[in-house]
Amino acid sequence: MKLETARGVRDFPPEEKILRQNIIEIIRNVFERYGYNPLETPLIERLETLSAKFAAGESSDVAKEIFRFRDQGKRELGLRFELTLSFARFIGMNPQLKMPFKRYEIGRVFRDGPIKLGRYREFWQCDVDVVGSEDMLADAEILAIVSDVFKELNLDIEIEINNRKILNGILEFAEVPKSKSEQTIIIIDKLKKIGKDEVNKELKKLKLKNGSIKKILSMINIKGSNNEILNSLKKKLDNKTSKEGLDEMSLLLSYLKEFNVKATFLPSLARGLAYYTGPVYEVYLKNSKITSSVVGGGRWDDMIGNFLGKGKYPATGLSFGLEPITEALKLKNKELKKSVVQAYIIPIRTREECIKIAQELRESKIKTDMPLSERGLSKCLDYANSFGIPYVLIFGEEELKKNKVKLKDMKTGKEKLVEV
Repeated sequence: MKLETARGVRDFPPEEKILRQNIIEIIRNVFERYGYNPLETPLIERLETLSAKFAAGESSDVAKEIFRFRDQGKRELGLRFELTLSFARFIGMNPQLKMPFKRYEIGRVFRDGPIKLGRYREFWQCDVDVVGSEDMLADAEILAIVSDVFKELNLDIEIEINNRKILNGILEFAEVPKSKSEQTIIIIDKLKKIGKDEVNKELKKLKLKNGSIKKILSMINIKGSNNEILNSLKKKLDNKTSKEGLDEMSLLLSYLKEFNVKATFLPSLARGLAYYTGPVYEVYLKNSKITSSVVGGGRWDDMIGNFLGKGKYPATGLSFGLEPITEALKLKNKELKKSVVQAYIIPIRTREECIKIAQELRESKIKTDMPLSERGLSKCLDYANSFGIPYVLIFGEEELKKNKVKLKDMKTGKEKLVEV
């Protein structure tokens, strides 16, 4: 039998898992700093929840990438491909919750899609969302969280923003039939990846009129500063949907200024999921080999109400991709921490005494290890050195007489006698 993992999934050795845990801890701390509380939902959802037409959308790539199966009762199920749908279901099942409801969730998701650097079939998302606020301040706060997280990770980013109402207004202006709106938006979203000519070809394959395609491309390719793009679109688009989206964009940009967050207004940004109703956001790393987005999200005001068949639950949020962030930090920091151990105790014919010392250190919240079998001093030092353990405590008969331990700094090689 050949031992191997399934395609698109991985094992994480300690050095990688330590890095991932550190990233999660930074993200979690920033979430909580802004008043968001933890939530956990199941990996498995009913297929009807995952494939709802008002959720991902039947034409989106992720809807085609659901891992599907049946339980013994022949019920159709799927592995969640993101955390937002599960959160929407949770809100719908708990109508007594006080609003606004701010939550974060960090966990595994699954997509049976293509594999490349930073993209896998099993991966982690770190989601932050707020339900119950229509105000653009909620969207600005979400983007302020993004800015703070990447400052602490010491990674340079570019935040791109748009509004689905603006895109819908462009389609209305271009007289695109409603039956082709969703597919048109998915094609528009590819502009950055495939370029203007390829987008033009795909829109022609969709059998849109040449005049419609020309109008769409002229709108989504407007260049300039955020305000220049905003003013240019305001002059050209006069339908109600566009005006609403442009007003929201103007307000969002003003709030971002107060948060001291820089963002780029990109009229072609759509995000491929059908459930977005307002601002959408995508975040990329600067000067990195990781080209896929590291954060994505937007406003999804209709999904919960659609699940329930009534009411409006305004909501906005985004998701951090743990995989691409981890890959980026691995590329940036070539040496990874191999062990969580802070102190390694080496007993020299003093095992019983060293057990007591180890427990005393552990009670003081120091991550401590010691050999579990008889080993010589040089082997123990090699072991500590191979795992990058910063400090070694040597305890032999001489140290026992003085009631002290020999503390060795493994980086500098310096030693000194100290009390425990």
